[in-house]
Amino acid sequence: MHSRNSSDSPEAVPHARSDARPDVLVVGGGIIGLVTAWRAAQRGLRIAVADPDPGGGAAQVAAGMLAAVTELHYGEETLLGLNLASAGRYPAFAAELEAASGQDIGYRACGTLAVALDSDDRAHLRELHALQSRSGLESEWLTGRECRRLEPMLAPGVRGGLRVDGDHQVDPRRLASALVTACERAGVVFHRTWVDRLCVVRDRATGAVLADGTEVSAGQVVLAAGSLSGRLAGVPDDVLPPVRPVKGQVLRLSVPRAYAPFLSRTVRAVVRGSHVYLVPRENGELVVGATSEELGWDTTVTAGGVYELLRDAHELVPGLTELPLVETRAGLRPGSPDNAPLLGPTALAGLHLATGHYRNGVLLTPVTGDAMAAVLATGELPEEARAFSPRRFAPGGVAVAAPSSVPASASVATAQEQPV
Repeated sequence: MHSRNSSDSPEAVPHARSDARPDVLVVGGGIIGLVTAWRAAQRGLRIAVADPDPGGGAAQVAAGMLAAVTELHYGEETLLGLNLASAGRYPAFAAELEAASGQDIGYRACGTLAVALDSDDRAHLRELHALQSRSGLESEWLTGRECRRLEPMLAPGVRGGLRVDGDHQVDPRRLASALVTACERAGVVFHRTWVDRLCVVRDRATGAVLADGTEVSAGQVVLAAGSLSGRLAGVPDDVLPPVRPVKGQVLRLSVPRAYAPFLSRTVRAVVRGSHVYLVPRENGELVVGATSEELGWDTTVTAGGVYELLRDAHELVPGLTELPLVETRAGLRPGSPDNAPLLGPTALAGLHLATGHYRNGVLLTPVTGDAMAAVLATGELPEEARAFSPRRFAPGGVAVAAPSSVPASASVATAQEQPV
């Protein structure tokens, strides 16, 4: 989003008005904004999306783990239900999107192996296994030898692990590209520029002013700008989403054919208290991530971040250091106070939110698209999404999950930052 001095008034700036008035304007063209636009267009609504780089943002950095089971955290049982619902929709969603776009999104039903490297990690995994079992989730405890039998590249010191055959993966970059194409084919109009501010007339959101001065009027507005969602000018303070940026650094390595198959499934672990995961793609790419840093809007790739990821990944899979390092990236996850998304209508008529997905944006793509399309078309948020209404953060609202960390104060974003 483009930032403008708040003293600028609509009357002071001349605007061009677009002729075709959309039913819905989606602010933000990441995977959440795109899936909202695509699903809503399928409902027969006229949709416009405003974003300078549709398909960019967090999708270019994310690993794409669909880890409803292995990502389970204490206090997030309500979020678990939404995660499982979305994971269950992925096979059909992937098939439909690939047919609509003509593109492969890299969906792999490969499973996940979470392993422990020392006694403390092993105890942590045992506790996670117990929580999964109490939650009715399917996971199997394996000995270290059984883990290495599944994945021979694992370090000899692996002490045990959890095999979760239901946690899969998708390639977020391919997913984003396919969503852009599907939207275009469904008639979605793209405004490839920042949004300057929300337009509000008589206590109702009526569209937005773009950075180039164009005013796009719309019957409804969806704010889906990732970590930047809380910074859109013109949004009343009492409905501004409480999202913050959480930095994540990620590495990409290439697995030469001589080393293939390197890993057959996603492998993850906690090493000295830090989470690390390795996601092998069918095209030979190996994604290693990710740091979690409360550093405001900073997206610098640091030597320390790269070192820590490689160090922890090497302890997990020693042969990894022989692979070519082809890319380092940092992005911003949109964190919310309870680590759960904000979906649906706000207290401002005509304004909806689809943001705050934090570490589950890729996983929650199918269910978010369905929920947002339903509320835009019918005015009713589906039952499965009602616990995630933005109104839970209003006075007297009830949070749906306990936060896993206390957010640091965010610094001011630079103009070139993109939604992540």
